[in-house]
Amino acid sequence: MKRNYQKEMEQVIQQLQAEHSVPTLLLHSCCAPCSSYVLEYLSRYFRITVRYYNPNIYPPEEYWKRVEEQKNFIKRFSEHAMEKTVPVFHAIDFVEGSFDQDRFYELVKGLEDVPEGGERCFLCYEMRLRESAEYARQRKMDYFTTTLSISPLKNAQKLNEIGEKLAEEYGVSYLCSDFKKREGYKRSVELSKEYGMYRQDYCGCVFSKKRRKANAQHADTD
Repeated sequence: MKRNYQKEMEQVIQQLQAEHSVPTLLLHSCCAPCSSYVLEYLSRYFRITVRYYNPNIYPPEEYWKRVEEQKNFIKRFSEHAMEKTVPVFHAIDFVEGSFDQDRFYELVKGLEDVPEGGERCFLCYEMRLRESAEYARQRKMDYFTTTLSISPLKNAQKLNEIGEKLAEEYGVSYLCSDFKKREGYKRSVELSKEYGMYRQDYCGCVFSKKRRKANAQHADTD
């Protein structure tokens, strides 16, 4: 039976509200646009620390551009929250992870030509979620999760399977999600426009960038 991860998350939130509990959440973020709706939604119910850990990003200048965009969005969003122009009830912290590109390339060695959305991506999911789980355990946080499930191009089932596996391994609860549901992705696009955010046109790694370029060239010749 196919699981409804969005509904499962809503049930967790309902239980927390019934208990008047506001737990801590380590939120792995892949980029500011994807984090926008997720933060708007979850900051009502959790004390969030955004962890930007994405050593897959290529080239380095793209990585730094995305980091700054993430920090800038959190700052502006928090300011709007203080002005009560958005319904945010709990502060959002930011922590940047290390940009250890060699770890990513070593991890996916031999899978360079695997199509987007396959085994190479699954290993990248786990690398980033594992680092998030480890960080959350070290800080004794209550939950961890990722913004990745908001993308229509990401495999939400695989993300949640990995998250739950790591939750057992690290002893930190994983907040299941499928943020694209209930028009979450649509809302992230709206927020990106509202805040004038930079939206990249490829996932982030060198392989997705090459695929994007190839697809664009192919379209030009049609």
